[in-house]
Amino acid sequence: MTSAGKADRKASLDAASWLFNVVTSVGIIIVNKSLMATHGFSFATTLTGLHFATTTLLTVILKWLGYIQPSQLPLPDLLKFVLFANFSIVGMNVSLMWNSVGFYQIAKLTMIPVSCFLEVVLDNVRYSRSTKLSITLVLLGVAVCTVTDVSVNAKGFIAALVAVWSTSLQQHYVHSLQRKYSLGSFNLLGHTAPVQAASLLILGPFLDYWLTNKIVYAYDYHLISMSLIVLSCTIAVGTNLSQFICIGRFTAVSFQVLGHMKTILVLILGFIFFGKEGLNHQVVMGMFIAILGMIWYGNASSKPGGKERLPSSKSQKNSALSESSEVDEKV
Repeated sequence: MTSAGKADRKASLDAASWLFNVVTSVGIIIVNKSLMATHGFSFATTLTGLHFATTTLLTVILKWLGYIQPSQLPLPDLLKFVLFANFSIVGMNVSLMWNSVGFYQIAKLTMIPVSCFLEVVLDNVRYSRSTKLSITLVLLGVAVCTVTDVSVNAKGFIAALVAVWSTSLQQHYVHSLQRKYSLGSFNLLGHTAPVQAASLLILGPFLDYWLTNKIVYAYDYHLISMSLIVLSCTIAVGTNLSQFICIGRFTAVSFQVLGHMKTILVLILGFIFFGKEGLNHQVVMGMFIAILGMIWYGNASSKPGGKERLPSSKSQKNSALSESSEVDEKV
């Protein structure tokens, strides 16, 4: 295959990965909104545990059929990932309960600068001025769209801090583990989903009771709510898989930046399905600014020097030693 053909194939796979993630993410938001707002199933943590249990079941079936090859993930790395991921889920739920919607949205926006910081410090990545400005434009646009009332309290601030850092670390760790251990998306899910499912299904009912003062086992289950739970779990398999695929193919920062397209789509779909409430000139202007920023980011980060990983001092030292040994052999 020629280099042009490989580039076209990569571009097609990249676009398919993003489309897969956007469709499943927006789909699960709509289903969960119906389940929680319309049918009163407010047990978000327990529902997430069911999502990972369904994902675990699929990975077990695929392993049994031979579609997932055996792989290794050391226990310390697995436990560290699950710790970050579970703190992310719990932190987001608690942050939404303890903070105003406006501050919750601002906290979510800070994940991009935090992810950038982690890539600079841990991966030695450097961004061009144009890439940094494009990220700023995306943040501005989404802030104009979503941030309304902003009130801060101490415990809400701490919950948001935990949520932002744990989510950013979890997403960075996905990319790091896939690179370090040559793990495919299904391989990584096969290792992490069972542990997350078990921990969230054990802790979820207690946490949901603390957050909502309702018991998950006392909920009045009926055909429609059960159907929506099954649909939510089914879509969640695609959401979990597509997140790992996208972060594996790109980086946590790119996933966060382009992921805000989902925020725009949710606002548009909310307008289509639920009327003109919430859609005004400010929101439309914010959407326009954010989309311009995303286009700019895609263009700026793909240019030479737009976003590049510099060789670490350790690798430079190893390279120098290798060159020195080669010279010695020649002499």
